[in-house]
Amino acid sequence: MADGKRIQPRGSGQPSRSTGRSQRGPGQAPRNAGQPQPHRSTQPQERQSAQSRPRKPSRRKRSAGSRLAGALLYVLLVIGISAILATLGWVWACDLLGLNKEYASAIIEIDENTTMDSIVDMLEEDGLIQYKFLFKLYAQFSHAEDKIAPGTYELDTEMDYHALVSNMGSASATRQTVDVTIPEGYTADQIFALLEKEGVSTVEKLQDMAAEWDYAFDWLQDIPLGDYHRLEGYLFPDTYKFEMGENPKYIINKMLVNFDAKMDEYMAQYSGEDAQYSLHDIVTIASMIEKETDGTNNEEHNDYRSIASVIYNRLENPEAETVGLLQIDATLVYINGGRVPTEADKSINSPYNTYMYQGLPAGPISNPGMTSLLAAMNPADTSYFYYVLNPETKQHEYSRTYAEHQALLDQFSGNG
Repeated sequence: MADGKRIQPRGSGQPSRSTGRSQRGPGQAPRNAGQPQPHRSTQPQERQSAQSRPRKPSRRKRSAGSRLAGALLYVLLVIGISAILATLGWVWACDLLGLNKEYASAIIEIDENTTMDSIVDMLEEDGLIQYKFLFKLYAQFSHAEDKIAPGTYELDTEMDYHALVSNMGSASATRQTVDVTIPEGYTADQIFALLEKEGVSTVEKLQDMAAEWDYAFDWLQDIPLGDYHRLEGYLFPDTYKFEMGENPKYIINKMLVNFDAKMDEYMAQYSGEDAQYSLHDIVTIASMIEKETDGTNNEEHNDYRSIASVIYNRLENPEAETVGLLQIDATLVYINGGRVPTEADKSINSPYNTYMYQGLPAGPISNPGMTSLLAAMNPADTSYFYYVLNPETKQHEYSRTYAEHQALLDQFSGNG
């Protein structure tokens, strides 16, 4: 103690002057620890900060706007799809119902081998339909394939799908037809070629049907199947209305039915056991008459019955000069491919060669008309064994002996 005064340590019994600062040692808690502190207001500062920052929409408002936009987009999508489907539906309906189409027609040819896909392709190519998938769908549900028949049809764009299918059926009024005249004396080959030319059928199909189909006629039962020539003589020459692309079975049947109708009243006399000649014999004789008189007859000179008499005289008098040989040139033409016969053709070994074999040929050599058939059933009563064509009159001259016949040959050969 230097001056006798006691110096009190700071903080010892005397309150110290507060400086407003917290004086605490390390590890000491704040003076007011655990006591609630007064809240210092920051409202002016926050209000200023809020004004300085851009406002953001609340999450609730943002979610509502998204849902509204999505709903609008969905509605627009539904409306757009509905419009597209409505447009397609109308277009498809027009095709299905044959509406709003520019008029056009087409000929459709269908045969036994034509597939449904090929038919649809033809309809689309010819402008009769626009949507192949739609027609195929209709065809599947309506069993159209079972209703469509081979043939040639005229169809147009005014027909709906139902009408198109109906008009390709066997009873359709739109089936194309053609009138074909088959001349007397045509062979089966010539008839089939003519029918193919007219678009009725093909030679191959007609030959197959003639050879293999067993037609229900009594007079055909003894003629074996396997060769289309079996129907030679029975394809009656006439004018027929055929459907283009018609089934060859029905084509041939029409001609056979016609023959049956024309010959019905005469058949009984050639079917009994006592009959000297069978119906097949009569048809064979008539076929030779038809070819030998080809274009040589008129109202004044009828060679049919006279030539028939020569054939019967030779058949029934084998002891005559002709020794049972018919020697008919038309039979040589039948086996040589239709050429003018030559001397060499007389040596062709064929059952149709009447220069080589006695009696009738193996069968008819043409399809005779009714005049030749009647002549074969009712020949003239003559003693002729020979005939030759007069080149000037285009009629035949007849003789009883070979000498008389040779004299006529010499005479006509001098006339060219």
